Amino acid sequence: MLIQRFLAAGALLALLPICAIDARAHDGNGHNGGRVADAGPYHIELVTKDRTVEVYVFDAKEKAVSPAGFKGTAILVVGGKPARVVLTPAEARLTGQAEVALGTNPKGVVQITGPDGAAVSGKFN
Repeated sequence: MLIQRFLAAGALLALLPICAIDARAHDGNGHNGGRVADAGPYHIELVTKDRTVEVYVFDAKEKAVSPAGFKGTAILVVGGKPARVVLTPAEARLTGQAEVALGTNPKGVVQITGPDGAAVSGKFN
């Protein structure tokens, strides 16, 4: 019994570096140079440049998901005020234009609704 507990504890310790690597992957840059967040079954990448917002959707295996049938909203904080941006499909991403310049790393939330009507969101700090 003691040996089984020891082996189980060792197995958990062995997995810790793998979990840490996975968590760091979302802190760094995504495929398109943006920040990545979990959003339900998806990973979403937020890229902002001036007033343009682009959101790329990936599945759990980091494979790009077509934005066809998706819609979304980005609520990003700029100068202490929320900037709401409607996102629509365009080529391989969802995109929209803010009324003000956003900078490269605004904080906020991106909500997407899939073709099935299920809504999920990702938080960007």
